[in-house]
Amino acid sequence: MNEYDDIINLPHHQSTKHKHMSNYQRAAQFSPFAALTGYDAAIDETARLTDKKLDLSDEQADHLNAQILRIIENITEKPQVEIIYFVPDNHKSGGEYVTVTGSVRRVDDHNREIVFVDGMSVGIDDVWNIKILR
Repeated sequence: MNEYDDIINLPHHQSTKHKHMSNYQRAAQFSPFAALTGYDAAIDETARLTDKKLDLSDEQADHLNAQILRIIENITEKPQVEIIYFVPDNHKSGGEYVTVTGSVRRVDDHNREIVFVDGMSVGIDDVWNIKILR
């Protein structure tokens, strides 16, 4: 005589209070879950690469100063420029270089920024390169 002989042939129990659960619903109970909320985001953030801000050589600084002077001299024509500048990252050291194209409204010496017609501004100290398009 086996230990379960008395119950082995009994019919499977069906609850009178709860609806029968499908195999899909039963499997969902045991599916993987995120035990550590935000862990994947933290891993992605750590893996994200940033650039180091590069130092300008004296020749590059002289070239940028000459380009800014040309912009100031032609400011009434709202010169079209392409500027590559450094944007620091808010979450980790470093940042990225961004390119923006637009018409310059003014060069603000006091705040050391180039202000575009659309209101956007770029800090002069963050500029890597300026190309005057027209």
